[in-house]
Amino acid sequence: MKRNVIICTAAALALTAGGPVAAAAAATGDAARAVTTAATARADVTADGAVDAALKHYPGVVESLDQDGSVWHVNVVAKNGTEAEIDVSGSGKATTRDSDTDDDGTEHASLIAAKVDAKQAMKAALAATPGKVTHLDWDDGDGGTPYWNAQIKGSDGQTRSVHVDPTSGKAATAPAQSNDHDGDNDDDGS
Repeated sequence: MKRNVIICTAAALALTAGGPVAAAAAATGDAARAVTTAATARADVTADGAVDAALKHYPGVVESLDQDGSVWHVNVVAKNGTEAEIDVSGSGKATTRDSDTDDDGTEHASLIAAKVDAKQAMKAALAATPGKVTHLDWDDGDGGTPYWNAQIKGSDGQTRSVHVDPTSGKAATAPAQSNDHDGDNDDDGS
């Protein structure tokens, strides 16, 4: 009887912490495995993994990626200029949200010709500013010099913008930005 209560308690905790995969493992009596399985099942895909999944789903060149919770929104431009918006889930599954086949490719010529791709730009940005990539986009420079713009969230909670040269891969970091929008240095917005 006592063993059944312990197993039921472990299953309830596993359901709270990790969902059905963890609950199934906990019901077998292995609560430690349940928590480990739940953590693995809920692991978020990194920016690098989102790029890989999106390009496998829709071959081309990544124009931008942005994280929204555990989902990555990745814009991919094919070599012929057609575009697709790909969603990559936390488990790494890629699905096409929208596509545009009306473009002739001239709009994205500088992106397609860039020597430094999205993955290389993220690597350069992270080398300049350690943390986690939360956003990356191609900026055509409005008639000037194009560049990659990466948003890196550091371990200190601050977000930094890093510009990466698409030819050399050289990264330049902008000053940190906190989440404090009211200027009182307490990040609570009041």
